[in-house]
Amino acid sequence: MPDQQTETSATPENLPEVLPILPLFDTALFPKMVLPLIVMQKKSIRLVDEAMQANRIIGLQLARKKPDSGDPGEKDLYRIGTGAMILKMAKSHEDKAQLLVQGLERFKAIEYLSGKPYLQARVERIADIETKDDETEALMKNLLGLFNRIVELSPGLPQEIGTMASSINEPGTLADMITSSMDTLFADKQKILEQRNVKKRLKEVTRQANHQLEILELGSKIQSQVKGDMEKGQREYYLRQQLKAIKEELGETDETQVEIEEFRTKIAAKNLPEEARKEAERELDRLARMHPSSAEYTVASTYLDWLTTLPWHDSTKDNLNIKKARKVLDHDHYGLEKAKKRIVEYLAVRKLKADSKGPILCFTGPPGTGKTSLGASIARAMGRKFHRISLGGVRDEAEIRGHRRTYVGAMPGRIIQGLRRVGSNNPVFMLDEIDKVGSDFRGDPSSALLEVLDPEQNYTFTDHYLDVPFDLTNVMFITTANILDTIPPALRDRMEVLPLLGYTEEEKIKIANRYLIPRQRQAHGLSANQIRFTKGAVRRLIRGYTREAGLRNLEREIAAICRGAAARIVEGKKKKVAIRVDDVADYIGPIRLTAETRTRTLIPGVALGLAWTEAGGELLFIEATAMKGGKGLTLTGQLGDVMKESATTALSFIRTNAAELNIDENFFKTSDIHIHVPAGAIPKDGPSAGVTMLTALASLLMGRPIKKDLAMTGEITLRGQVLPVGGIKEKVLAAHRTGVRALILPKANQKDLEDIPKKVRDAIEFHFAEYMRDVLKIALTPKKPGAT
Repeated sequence: MPDQQTETSATPENLPEVLPILPLFDTALFPKMVLPLIVMQKKSIRLVDEAMQANRIIGLQLARKKPDSGDPGEKDLYRIGTGAMILKMAKSHEDKAQLLVQGLERFKAIEYLSGKPYLQARVERIADIETKDDETEALMKNLLGLFNRIVELSPGLPQEIGTMASSINEPGTLADMITSSMDTLFADKQKILEQRNVKKRLKEVTRQANHQLEILELGSKIQSQVKGDMEKGQREYYLRQQLKAIKEELGETDETQVEIEEFRTKIAAKNLPEEARKEAERELDRLARMHPSSAEYTVASTYLDWLTTLPWHDSTKDNLNIKKARKVLDHDHYGLEKAKKRIVEYLAVRKLKADSKGPILCFTGPPGTGKTSLGASIARAMGRKFHRISLGGVRDEAEIRGHRRTYVGAMPGRIIQGLRRVGSNNPVFMLDEIDKVGSDFRGDPSSALLEVLDPEQNYTFTDHYLDVPFDLTNVMFITTANILDTIPPALRDRMEVLPLLGYTEEEKIKIANRYLIPRQRQAHGLSANQIRFTKGAVRRLIRGYTREAGLRNLEREIAAICRGAAARIVEGKKKKVAIRVDDVADYIGPIRLTAETRTRTLIPGVALGLAWTEAGGELLFIEATAMKGGKGLTLTGQLGDVMKESATTALSFIRTNAAELNIDENFFKTSDIHIHVPAGAIPKDGPSAGVTMLTALASLLMGRPIKKDLAMTGEITLRGQVLPVGGIKEKVLAAHRTGVRALILPKANQKDLEDIPKKVRDAIEFHFAEYMRDVLKIALTPKKPGAT
């Protein structure tokens, strides 16, 4: 579209009574001044078009602020504005117009009229109140001098504008012209526009000009101060020097210097150890010489922050009241007497010898036996802070010792981080899942733990990031593990192992009633009146749904019942729920675990053994059968090498002693023997099934079933000796859980029964054997009369 351009000249014409109003947002127009404008709103373009067709006169009013959306209303505009003549108008597009307007007179909007899409106002002309006297003339000369100085210091103002101002004889016009040229706030410009009294207007403009001149002179002074220090082309340095000079002029202190002084005060107040103090002071001197924008500045500042916030000498006071500590431990956990006894002993020693070193304890046992929660309870009993570090899956040595400061994003290891987080140098540190620490190309975390967990070395534990020793002797380290086999021997040697081997059925019932049921009631918004578990129901959960050493699955099943009860109460079916034995299946389904010991061992060739797993003890059925063949031995059930060797040893013993056992020696020449261990998807290994395998073979070949509810464990030799095995407590508890009434154990394991609860010992008949002949006498049912 070709440009449309119209041009006219302003004439001293009286303002109309009604003016179309064009709001201004970021500029102001004074009488006799010329101003370019760009109009883009459709309403405003129509206003301009209609004004061009009429007398070309419009009203310009400054808006107090730009509205978030839409056009400003009459309340958004200042009442005093300027009537203006459109000198030029050019439209390059339908939605954009460029104007050149000249101010005519001041006016005041009396009322706003409707009828047009744009604002219209009935206006009243405002005439200047002018007094020509010596004071007015002096004000004009003073203002001209200030303005000329402003022009000299303002590179954005042309020098000719000062000459133009000197040629103006009317005081009101001079004030308007200078205000229009100065870089002041629009509210200040509006204040000048609203001032009718010319003398007062001159005074206000003089005040604003003085303020503007002060700013410009201060900027010139700052520029002069830094110009001599600035090298050519260093703009960044120049701006910083300007900022520095501004702060000095305002009396503000340099933030960098403040930070350095804060670090200096912290170092003095912390009373750091000698080596740490020297390192902190050396790093602080380096920091003072660095520029704040350099990368090294941040590294040094962060390092000093770590040094000055660590609890070098801050510690909590131990609770040495033995009775109170024992009460806390008993309140939080049922049973676990060995662990509680060890903590009480430690507190007793601390009471007698305040500088005694903290023990390094390792709680080991199946999942769900309370190892982690016991650590938090110990901290509460001792009145210490508690911090837990999970080591499961940790493969980087830097997780323990930290990264060296040469690396980007370096930070201390978890030990130092934990100390700063708790704010004391004698917390209880729980190193959880220490048996699951791995190693790869980034190092071996378990090797780094050798120093941490050695009381003879950890008084000078050195984190790679800090690079100064920190005394860990006051820290009480507690570790947890499910198994000890995966822990390196050197690390295991540094820890005092306390086994938490699982709970008996009676212990589980008491723990469920005392802890699990109240916790799940609270978690599901139920009160003690709304849901109640009978002892028989809890026993059914333990026997029929959760055959485990710990308590996690039991609590999970209790939670499921609580959810079901909550649903029934909310639906209005019941107000109170009593969970009895017969009700359990309604909430969580039929019984999942049943006792198989009676039915499966009635057949010759089936023996019941005991196995140890990470989750506690388990029953292990071993089945043997024979068929015609070429004297081969088949082993199935995912057996490991050691277990296969036990089966071969058992068969060799029986073949060697076939005559003594009344077994036909020719049987082995024409028969194949197959030994199978059910649960074939689960790998199995270890020597403790040797006794069970030999008994199963003897039962098969002699045609004599094994006694009901009898289980056994032990390693065998070719000479028929029964050797001791591990995991006795877990195996005995597993047997008790499943209803086994008699156990055959190696005689050398008789001492291990001391750890078994008396109630369990009384419920099971124990037999101790040194030789396999003794085992077979006990295990096999008597030979029927007339049998061959």
